[in-house]
Amino acid sequence: MEVLFSMASIELLKTIQEYDNYIERHGIDEDVVNAYQMAGQVAILQEKDKNFGLQVTNKAKNLINSLVLKQTNGMDIWALERYMQDNNTDPYDILNKYYELLKVESEHLFESFMLYMEKNRPYKERFYQPRQMPLKRVAQGIQDLVDDKLDEIFVNCPSRVGKTQIVKMGYLWFGSRFPEMSNLYTAYSDKITSGFYDGLNELITDPTYTYAELFPQNVEKKPITDGKDLTIDLIRKKTYPTFTMRSIYGTLNGACDCSGLAVADDLFSGIEEALSTDRQITVWGKFDNNFMKRLKRKAKLINMGTRWAPKDVQGRRKELLEYNEKYKNRRWVGIIIPALNENDESNFDYPYDLGYSTEDYHMIRASFEENDDMTSWFAQDQQEPIERLGALFTTDNMQFFNPETELPDGVPDRIFAAVDPAYGGGDYVSMPICYQFGADYYIVDVVYNDGDKDVTIPEVSNRIAWHLDQFPRKTAEVHFEETKSTSEYRTKCEEKWKELIVAVNATHSPAPNNISKVDRIKNHAPDIRKLFFVDLNHRTKEYNKFFQNILTFKYDGKNKHDDGIDSVAQLCDMIYGNKRVRQTVIMSNFL
Repeated sequence: MEVLFSMASIELLKTIQEYDNYIERHGIDEDVVNAYQMAGQVAILQEKDKNFGLQVTNKAKNLINSLVLKQTNGMDIWALERYMQDNNTDPYDILNKYYELLKVESEHLFESFMLYMEKNRPYKERFYQPRQMPLKRVAQGIQDLVDDKLDEIFVNCPSRVGKTQIVKMGYLWFGSRFPEMSNLYTAYSDKITSGFYDGLNELITDPTYTYAELFPQNVEKKPITDGKDLTIDLIRKKTYPTFTMRSIYGTLNGACDCSGLAVADDLFSGIEEALSTDRQITVWGKFDNNFMKRLKRKAKLINMGTRWAPKDVQGRRKELLEYNEKYKNRRWVGIIIPALNENDESNFDYPYDLGYSTEDYHMIRASFEENDDMTSWFAQDQQEPIERLGALFTTDNMQFFNPETELPDGVPDRIFAAVDPAYGGGDYVSMPICYQFGADYYIVDVVYNDGDKDVTIPEVSNRIAWHLDQFPRKTAEVHFEETKSTSEYRTKCEEKWKELIVAVNATHSPAPNNISKVDRIKNHAPDIRKLFFVDLNHRTKEYNKFFQNILTFKYDGKNKHDDGIDSVAQLCDMIYGNKRVRQTVIMSNFL
């Protein structure tokens, strides 16, 4: 085992090296597992070398898991525990050893604390284990706060996926490690803070949890609780209790203090309040002038809740952290886990019918789209707050078609596409492909990909080739809006089309210098609304992501990505003309 730095005794270091030599000679067996387990306990509990001890306990856990995999033909330690519970067998000694290691780690590792806290509960009724992915990211954020690697985190997830419970366990763990510190939780109502208080009490006193095993010194005397003021004191009564739960509209000044961990949970009651400019200003004032003034200089902060609008409390706080020079030394991170990932699949499809499946979220999204409220979908579920003012496009003012039944028969009068090139790095290559039938224009397909050029150039080239294969005697027009740095993108596509022997008129020009990108999109908004887009039930994942980029574009405010809508504006330039000189190259015109 590689030791980076250790305060452990020379004897213990030599002993660990002997164990590693034994494993090299004889492999893993129960004797060396027992020895490693004991060494980890000695390092942490006796020699007080936390860092080295945690290296040893982690190695011991890995050894146990490897031994279990070997002895059970593929079961890991948690599968073994599920088998034990399902078959009501006597506890396995090796499982007990694993839990003993978690217990030793629990004061120092938040994840170990959560796992050990629930060891006596049926595995299907546990909170953390079934939700470990993706909530492990939140657990790591809380760990980094305690380890003083961060000062502040933001936790943004959809509702009912476990964010409040994991923060509650983190709040308890933090306060239990430092019971003389004061910790403060706030939310928009007394009902919410009361529920948090009840949940905290349950974690401490419910016998199905193992809190008394992990922090016996905190419960030698019964915790001092006050259900009216929503406070809990560990060990002794203090002027500022170990835990205080108080509404953002409650008495904070003079009555509350935070030297440990502060949590600002949902500070708006719902969408109506969150979208009110007056309420945004009022709540921000309560947060910044009252709540934040209760935090001592070294206190840690967790911001969490639904991101309703860019100017909600979390949005304003993030602006300070990102753009105000006075906050440049503040260490923070945003942990944002949307309902659907980049592959349009659920991030919260937990086992045992917990959480939400991909199908669940697709139905939820479809309902929002049906009600022309995609802005709420992005805010509540995707954690992408959108300024509702300035939105140019909604599902109510756009045209759709079913490609199976409503696309005109016959050969299109014209096949053309606009390409907005990119080389990855967070930007998307966007290429809507359009069929013209008479005076109607149908966006039948799209390339919308944030991969690098080795991925997107073949995709662009092959997609155009596929459409031309459907109509063998047609020529496609493809226009690239490019700069000197992106001209190579077009030439690589041209080379590919030559190889494929397809008829493409490739044109190119720079972006117009007499009008901004946003103004061009706004000017073309009436034209874009006349285009026909594939309806919700027939879009690919790629097409759907492209279309959501159109819906989320706003004229007033910042747009994180505008590649999709910008390429549609370029397409409208091709339809209606933009009075620009274009250089044209005829590719593979074999007709």
